[in-house]
Amino acid sequence: APSGPMDINTAIQEVLKQALIADGLARGVREAGKALDKRQALLCIMAENCDEPMYKKLITALCMEHGIPLIKVDSNMKLGEWAGLCKIDREGKARKVVKCSACVIRDWGKEGPANDVLQEYLKSQK
Repeated sequence: APSGPMDINTAIQEVLKQALIADGLARGVREAGKALDKRQALLCIMAENCDEPMYKKLITALCMEHGIPLIKVDSNMKLGEWAGLCKIDREGKARKVVKCSACVIRDWGKEGPANDVLQEYLKSQK
């Protein structure tokens, strides 16, 4: 485990992993949109480099409307990997990563220090 405070990207990664294990992750714009619409979302994570400006507008608007915190990460490749949309090879490297422009956490799963880092980060963004 890294010493010192966890950075936000590590926290996002960890939180996504726990949500995935708990089956509490909606991945992709369609699933994410559905979860936001049904107000099941606890947190939305969106890739800045999503190539569909309309999707970005839609997801952002849904988050605003339902008061869902939105975190932006820089890359949809990274988000795809973090959301488990990839194969992990023997060396533990991600292969065949599927890009993911948005994902929504519906269930935190097991909560740990990563959640605290995330909550603090969200407070500081307001």
